[in-house]
Amino acid sequence: MGLLTGKIAVVTGASRGIGKGIALALGELGATVYVTGRTVTPGSYPLPGTVGETATEIDKRGGKGIPVAVDHADDAQVAALFAQVEREQGQLDLLVNNAFALPEDLTEPEKFWEKPLSNWQMVDVGVRSNFTAAWHAAKIMVPQKSGLIVAISGYVGVTYTYGVVFGTCKAAVDRMARDMAIELQPHNIASLSLWQGLTFTERAIRNIDRNPAMKELTVTNPLVGCSPEFPGRVIAALLADAEIMKRSGGTFITAEVAQDYGITDIDGKVIPSLRAERGSPIWQPIGAQ
Repeated sequence: MGLLTGKIAVVTGASRGIGKGIALALGELGATVYVTGRTVTPGSYPLPGTVGETATEIDKRGGKGIPVAVDHADDAQVAALFAQVEREQGQLDLLVNNAFALPEDLTEPEKFWEKPLSNWQMVDVGVRSNFTAAWHAAKIMVPQKSGLIVAISGYVGVTYTYGVVFGTCKAAVDRMARDMAIELQPHNIASLSLWQGLTFTERAIRNIDRNPAMKELTVTNPLVGCSPEFPGRVIAALLADAEIMKRSGGTFITAEVAQDYGITDIDGKVIPSLRAERGSPIWQPIGAQ
């Protein structure tokens, strides 16, 4: 029996990257994880990873992975996902809103007017999809009077990082998590946002290899980076915390929450908080206001 045996989770955008790492960490502790993403066929995307491969790895680690192909820009596909969860499980304990549409030029130096208007897709998938998934999740969680909704955000919520649209998305996600918490509080459902720093995803590793100068920047200094599974370990601890409602409505730095729970990265590394270098969260838990 793992810490999360019997828990049902949905992790969006989990073909690769942070979503995959979170899904694996939850599965290792016994959770049943619905793994969503657009990539189904190996080799069909420039970076490795599919929903099926993530689900298979979850199974190998002792959890249960359920792959579901979902384009989170398509409301009908999202609705079908949550209908499947309710039909197959009859419960939902955790939603991790991680799906995001990262443009290939995200880390390029051009200014917002020099990049295509299509970069606004980051809002469609990085913000609107969060709301849509939470809307469906709440309809399952409210009747059961329990649940946790986690938004994956970052220091970019308060400090310039990469570009205008990216920062707009993360600031919006933080505020959305906070206001959802207010409306969910009477139903014993927690909503919060986590700030990730540099995470060694497939994309991050590729970008740093292409541009070694990124290693000299605070944002992308490998010395402060973590594995994609690190935030999953933190989310697992939050889900298992009987007093999680005390954190509801807050925006938290993942590294600081990890220290609260005594969590290290998969290699035993203590991940540092970059509060002093990159800024502090705006939103405190609603119970602290």
